[in-house]
Amino acid sequence: MRRPLIGLPGRRKRIGDLTGWPTALGELHFDMYFADYASGVWEAGGLPAHLPVGVDPSEWVHHLDGLVLTGGADVDPTRYGQDNTASDVEPERDTIEFALLDAALGDSIPVLGICRGFQVVNVAAGGSLHQDVPSHARYDLDPATEVHELTLVPGSRVHGMFGDTHRVNSLHHQTVDRLGGGLTITATAEDGTPEAIESDDGRVLAGQWHPERMN
Repeated sequence: MRRPLIGLPGRRKRIGDLTGWPTALGELHFDMYFADYASGVWEAGGLPAHLPVGVDPSEWVHHLDGLVLTGGADVDPTRYGQDNTASDVEPERDTIEFALLDAALGDSIPVLGICRGFQVVNVAAGGSLHQDVPSHARYDLDPATEVHELTLVPGSRVHGMFGDTHRVNSLHHQTVDRLGGGLTITATAEDGTPEAIESDDGRVLAGQWHPERMN
């Protein structure tokens, strides 16, 4: 059978901002995401497809069977009515991914949000974020380290995958403040932080942790 085509957006970087590249290439750009996302899609039976920055999202979505919103820079706080106090933002990426999500929902394409993707889903639904929660930003640890235990809501999709509890890594510095409309919190950390949200229609699942980086 044909593998389902799963779209993966990423971020755009200027080569001159990275080390190890020839100076003559400094003004060129490339699109990127961590390879673990594509590997995870492949291992799950999907065919990963890179979605480049700068292409009309609506043209892409109609070809896809699913969309994974990956991790990365923070969502611009102006999108949820706050001044920027702690965020490294990429407005162009926001524009692309909010449009991708909107088009995917319009086409009834399933969406998985991971870390930043979780936050995009919540903000797109009218929710807001706490801009800086250092206790959840465990960048000092190996990405596969299980940092805390989640409690999962019975009957939810994540409960069907993992059971009553699930231990996860923690590589984010923002968390849900106001929950977006049409979403339900289906997993929480020990401190009460929402760690998984699902849409009431069952088409969107988002987790704050990085399953693709866990062993």
